[in-house]
Amino acid sequence: MIRQDLTPSELGFAPADLSFIGNPYPVYERLRSIGPILYDQQTDHWLVPRYADVNALLRDRRFGRTYHHLASDSEMGRPDTPESLAPFWHLIRNGILDMEPPDHTRVRKLVSKAFTPRMVEGLRERIQAIVDRLIDGIAGAGEFDLISSLAEPLPVEVIAEMLGVPSSDRHLLRPWSAEICLMYELNPSEEYAGRAVNASVEFSDYLRMLSRERRADPQEDLISALAQVVEEGQRLTEDELIGTCVLLLNAGHEASVNVTGNGWWALFRNPDQLRLLRHDPSLVPAAIEELMRYDTPLQMFERWVLEDSEVCGVPIRKGSELGLLFGSSNHDPAVFRDPDRLDVTRVDNPHLSFGAGIHFCLRAPLARRELEVSFSTLLRRIPTLNRVAEPEWKAAYIIRGLRGLRVSA
Repeated sequence: MIRQDLTPSELGFAPADLSFIGNPYPVYERLRSIGPILYDQQTDHWLVPRYADVNALLRDRRFGRTYHHLASDSEMGRPDTPESLAPFWHLIRNGILDMEPPDHTRVRKLVSKAFTPRMVEGLRERIQAIVDRLIDGIAGAGEFDLISSLAEPLPVEVIAEMLGVPSSDRHLLRPWSAEICLMYELNPSEEYAGRAVNASVEFSDYLRMLSRERRADPQEDLISALAQVVEEGQRLTEDELIGTCVLLLNAGHEASVNVTGNGWWALFRNPDQLRLLRHDPSLVPAAIEELMRYDTPLQMFERWVLEDSEVCGVPIRKGSELGLLFGSSNHDPAVFRDPDRLDVTRVDNPHLSFGAGIHFCLRAPLARRELEVSFSTLLRRIPTLNRVAEPEWKAAYIIRGLRGLRVSA
């Protein structure tokens, strides 16, 4: 029996520890068994490990991705944002992920008029062509890194194609995305913060130049569409357009890379499930959902407490921060039968990997399309794909993925 007075840290919640990052799920099981909410002094978060609570809190407007629409840092009992980080936060707060209504409502509506399901569906052939070209480059290589050869370049090329970034500039996008996302980890170092700020400035300046070109001379791309979209006389500001483009790259790119790496590693560790997919490729769409649930690419999503509230029966003060544990929620036996088993035939799979509520991932349809095409094509064109060695995990907990995945064809 687990003692009820143990803290998350004492139970093994150690987001800076590579052994925990490599397999956090036994710790999540212990957290769920103790209670619906637990304070972790080490990270200064109220951790919420159970599915029903996470799902409900994602939809509860007493909790926000930001508090700056309501109060200053000091009014929330938080330290002032360092001036050195201003370029990073200016960029991020102009994307809808870090907006709250009414700005979120207005901007998401405008973005949705340009970033439509029809646009995503129209990319199917282009995504297939990109995947085929990338696999052409590795077929017959004998041994290669699946992440650097396919998982990383695919989403960058797709979003670059969609945005209208010239081919000569596309090599800039992946480094910018990776550097900016360093700031999403818990307690990023000064070095990480500096790198993220530099990338924010460079990426913003680049997109500002490109968006002005497209306003003057529209093309058949998303930047042009975002620059021209109008709803009831309203347009996106230039900063909102830039924030949206950066979010579409960062959010979708990091998730797609890690679902691919984590997903294939899970399949290699569960060869019976890999055999099922090879035998019946029609299972791929369901398998993608299961792989996102089984080894969640975004382990924790944070929410600010906007007013004194009771959360899961516990009084929580305004200005506190919730850590909604997506990885734990997706393994909650109250929702998922036999949750620690990979099952590519799982049908009832309401995982939370794309979030829920008003901040549900805008890029989810595109990410699903990319993943379905890449997994299906690899299964068809390299049917003997197998692991070469056990991979190492990055030293990153929030956006959790592998450093590389050496495979043989």
